[in-house]
Amino acid sequence: MAAIDEEDSAQVARPSESRRDPEWLRERLSEWLQQHEGSDAQVTEVTVPESNGMSSETLLAEASWGGQQRSLVVRVAPVADSDPVFPSYDLDGQYRLVEHVRAHANIPLPRLWWSEPGTDALGAPFFVMDRVDGEVPPDVMPYNFGSWVSEASAEDRTRLMRSSVAVLAEVHGVPVPDDIIELPADGESPLRAHIRRLRAFYDWASAGRAGSPLIERAFAWVEENAPESADNVLTWGDARIGNIMYRDFEPVAVLDWEMAAVGPRELDIAWMIFLHRFFQDLAEMAGLEGLPDFLRREDVAAEYLEQTGHEPVDLDFYTAYSALIHAVIMFRIQCRAIHFGQAQEPADPDEMIMHRVTLDAMLNGTYWAGVK
Repeated sequence: MAAIDEEDSAQVARPSESRRDPEWLRERLSEWLQQHEGSDAQVTEVTVPESNGMSSETLLAEASWGGQQRSLVVRVAPVADSDPVFPSYDLDGQYRLVEHVRAHANIPLPRLWWSEPGTDALGAPFFVMDRVDGEVPPDVMPYNFGSWVSEASAEDRTRLMRSSVAVLAEVHGVPVPDDIIELPADGESPLRAHIRRLRAFYDWASAGRAGSPLIERAFAWVEENAPESADNVLTWGDARIGNIMYRDFEPVAVLDWEMAAVGPRELDIAWMIFLHRFFQDLAEMAGLEGLPDFLRREDVAAEYLEQTGHEPVDLDFYTAYSALIHAVIMFRIQCRAIHFGQAQEPADPDEMIMHRVTLDAMLNGTYWAGVK
């Protein structure tokens, strides 16, 4: 991507400039905690990690109540003047969804304490959960550029792949919470509803500026090639190993549920496959070996079949659709970078898509033939 490199995008993607002062945050959270747990409750420290997510902001807090010390994570919705990545944020919905998944799936989830939908305490809604110790495959630099994942044995990476696919299998067995997840309109399939919402997000992101011809072509391709599926489940949405915390290559916390939806299982399966291919393509462009034998499409599909009895179908379509989803998100992140003066408007809007070559090849049906 000409306008901004991968390392810089970590800062561009952040939902704010972390302008909240840690001491102010500590005082406000202490006052708020005392309302819930009594006058003896206190927050002793708040830190804002250098690395933060693309949407809600993460705060780390040390607190005590009931005679116990606790290490907490506070997820805060972005403030309006940070030009957020997404048009809306329902943190209370995420909180309720995680509790629903906990009740129906055997996957590790951090203990949730409270959801605060109001803005009085921190200026934005937030929820509070326990902090979990573990390792997350890094995004910057990507884990296949050199990390605990790339340095692991092939056997341990296979163990990580299998345990990660097991998370998908468990999530897909959870009843769809009709009161939390947005359902399709009457007569609309879940996949068509998913495409409609992605299109609305892109229209919002591109309003008032030149759009991407490649994204427009991808939407036309998706509309023409979308398969019909009668097998629809709860999907995690952002189903990638970078949203799982591991210990000994087994998940200890499954994180980030804001993209959850009802839809075909392949939405999650393909997203996990594609996000690794995105990083692998970057590694090969940089002249690095990366991890070509990790999270291969055929391995992930075979593992999902073995664990669930469901054979993934139409993966050419769903991986291309994943590439389109990622392209829309990348386009929006670049719009923010331009807005804040961290990048220049490119002459070709398609340059705002880091994986434009991959997306183009997937639309042409040539991508997988070139994968080692």
